[in-house]
Amino acid sequence: MQFQYLLFFYCFIFLSLVFGEGAQSEANDELSTLLLVKSSLIDRMSYLKDWKMPSNVTDKDLLHCDWTGVGCNSKGFVERLDLSAMNLSGRVLDHIQGLPSLSYLNISCNGFESPMPKSLYNLTSLKSIDVSQNNFFGSFPIGLGRASGLTLVNASSNNFSGFIPEDLGNATLLDSLDFRGSFFEGSIPTTFKNLQKLKFLGLSGNNFTGKIPSDLGKLSSLETLILGYNEFEGEIPAEFGNLTSLQYLDLAVGSLSGQIPPELGKLKQLTTVYLYNNNFTGKIPPEFGNITSLVFLDLSDNEISGEIPEELAKLKNLQLLNLMCNRLTGFVPEKLGDLTKLEVLELWKNSLEGPLPMNLGQNSPLHWLDVSSNSLSGVLPPGLCTTGNLTKLILFNNSFSGPIPRGLSDCLSLVRVRIQNNIISGIIPVGLGNLPNLQRLELAKNNLTGQIPMDIASSTSLSFLDISSNYLESSLPSGILSIPNLQTFIASNNKLRGNVPGEFQDCPSLSVLDLSNNHISGKIPESIASCQKLVNLNLGNNQFSGEIPMAMTTMPTLSILDLSNNSLTGRIPDNFGSSPALEMLNLSYNKLEGPVPANGILMTINPNDLIGNVGLCGGILHPCSQSSKFMGQRQKNLHIKHIMFGFIVGISVIFSLVIVYFACRWVYRRWYLYNGFFGDWFKHSNEEWPWRLVAFQRVSFTSSELLSCLKESNVIGMGGTGVVYKAEIHRPPVTVAVKKLWRSGTDIENSNELLREVDLVGRLRHRNIVRLLGYIHNESDVMMVYEYMLNGNLGTALHGKQAGKLLVDWVSRYNIALGVAQGLNYLHHDCHPQVIHRDIKSNNILLDVNLEARIADFGLARMVLHKNETVSMIAGSYGYIAPEYGYTLKVD
Repeated sequence: MQFQYLLFFYCFIFLSLVFGEGAQSEANDELSTLLLVKSSLIDRMSYLKDWKMPSNVTDKDLLHCDWTGVGCNSKGFVERLDLSAMNLSGRVLDHIQGLPSLSYLNISCNGFESPMPKSLYNLTSLKSIDVSQNNFFGSFPIGLGRASGLTLVNASSNNFSGFIPEDLGNATLLDSLDFRGSFFEGSIPTTFKNLQKLKFLGLSGNNFTGKIPSDLGKLSSLETLILGYNEFEGEIPAEFGNLTSLQYLDLAVGSLSGQIPPELGKLKQLTTVYLYNNNFTGKIPPEFGNITSLVFLDLSDNEISGEIPEELAKLKNLQLLNLMCNRLTGFVPEKLGDLTKLEVLELWKNSLEGPLPMNLGQNSPLHWLDVSSNSLSGVLPPGLCTTGNLTKLILFNNSFSGPIPRGLSDCLSLVRVRIQNNIISGIIPVGLGNLPNLQRLELAKNNLTGQIPMDIASSTSLSFLDISSNYLESSLPSGILSIPNLQTFIASNNKLRGNVPGEFQDCPSLSVLDLSNNHISGKIPESIASCQKLVNLNLGNNQFSGEIPMAMTTMPTLSILDLSNNSLTGRIPDNFGSSPALEMLNLSYNKLEGPVPANGILMTINPNDLIGNVGLCGGILHPCSQSSKFMGQRQKNLHIKHIMFGFIVGISVIFSLVIVYFACRWVYRRWYLYNGFFGDWFKHSNEEWPWRLVAFQRVSFTSSELLSCLKESNVIGMGGTGVVYKAEIHRPPVTVAVKKLWRSGTDIENSNELLREVDLVGRLRHRNIVRLLGYIHNESDVMMVYEYMLNGNLGTALHGKQAGKLLVDWVSRYNIALGVAQGLNYLHHDCHPQVIHRDIKSNNILLDVNLEARIADFGLARMVLHKNETVSMIAGSYGYIAPEYGYTLKVD
């Protein structure tokens, strides 16, 4: 008997040694596995610097259990691997399957850009896997459903594609499943109905299609369901009314339709419902009033009709109610003003009518009220900012009447007030300028009277001020144009009088100033030129007098200038047309005189923008000849004589006839001499300097054939650098575009440099750059010959009379954007020397017969001949220039 006990004892010792050595051996194998895993990782921050083989073999035992991010169980096997937020990249190799006891794997918040290892299905002990916030791509590994103890899978914020594995439905202990923010497609696996313990299901931000399975309504434990930002269609399953544990429902941004199921009103624990941006129709279910736990309700951007249910006033916990952009009608329920926790109420762009609840804002911490673009009326509730939390008040495009509530002047939290286009009357309350956070104040198109409060000029926060189209009668407060953050000031269509304040030295941000259609008088202050960021200046329809300030010609960003319908005198400043950014100029109906400068925009200006100035001449107007001056004087004398009641009428008539006789003789002689001299000169010049055609490829036309097509009837475009003609050559048949450049004396002197640039553009070869076939030139003119683009330019295709007929799908638009990007990439990186276009806009993108984009108009282009080359003048078109370039002459 004693022998048997001894034998049993020795056997036990032997087996313990054997299995102990085996376990130790397996543990050492896991050390090697971890080193293999590390070998495929890129550890820029050296978080895993302690993952290394020990120098002493005896130190190997369970050493890896103390490594960063590694956790072992009591037997020394790796149970936990947490490498999250370590800025790791590289690949996770299949060697990870050599950790059979691994239960918790977290490699989230890194920079992995590779497929996931397919061998994960061998990790059957997994309970939690988190690979979120990386750039993993390809399909998600199949087989994780074999891990019977799996409770959490988080693969959100990656680039996975394909289908979600069906076998995940076998992991019946799953508590959380998150696949948000990838490119998964197909439908939701039907096996998910088995996940009876699932509390969180996130599938938003993918490409799922089809209908939402009604079987999801069987997941009785579900608390959070996020399926938005997909392409689901059809109705919300009525079975969702069985999700009695549901607290958060997000089905926003999709193609769901039909009526919102009233069964959702049975979900007593629901706090959040996001159904916005779908195609829901019908009415808002009154049953929603039973969800007393509801905090956030957003049904915006749908096609919901009917009235707002009175039952919504029962939602005592409601903080956000967003019903904007629907087809709602009727009145705003008066009892909504009784909601004590309401912070955001958005009802804009519906067809609501009647007044707002008069106690709105008095009982709740109202932050944001937007009811714009309805048919609401009545006076504004007086207590909108009673609790001092209101930041945004947006009421425009309604029929509100009465005064602006005085309580708004004490609302220190206000950031935006937009009440334009109503019937608001009374005065602008004193105190709005003292609000420390008010950035935008829009009171235009109302019936406001009185003065502009002086405190407005003391504001330190206002950036946008629009008080246009009212009946304000005061002069502009001193300093109002020097508000430090003011970018836009519009006070047009009022009855303002007095002079423009001269304090422009401190207007660092002003970009738009519109004082048109008032009774402002005096001179335009010279100091206005100190507004270096001013882009749009409109002083039209006032009573300004004096001369146009010479300093205005140096304003670097001024693009739109309207001085029409005033009493300005003197000449147009000589450098006015060459202002660096000027694109639109209107000087009509003033008392300007003298020659129109022949430079810049004044060479192509519409004559209607100069009309009403009797003394102007030259440029695009009639010539400034002596005879015209004399005739003007004669007409003035005749006018004086008529005023003197016909004194010596007979003598005046005879005297006038004599003057006309001699004037005609003088004009005839001048014309004869002029024609003779210039005719001989032109003939001589053309004999000495004939038209020469320089082609960059083989062409089948001559310069004379091109010149014969330069008729007014063939003009297809005109810009700041020239006029473009369509030239059709019949033998052989070919159509080209000929651009005749505007050229000044300076251009002619620099013709060699111009021809070098033309030669460079002619050598550009890219499918997305319009091809310059050649050019013709003589001593004084240059004409560029381009391939003809049948479909015109992108601007016309998008916004012209035929808009919507060419670019009917987004694929065409995408291809155009891609073509422009490829063309610019060629100019910036593959061209030698590099070329900067400097005027990319829709009108300079031409479309060929296949709607392929071609970059055109290199009139402002610049070659980069040296590294770090700089420019000293702004170039480009208003609306297409990077703001930082316009302000600082620097751009990335």
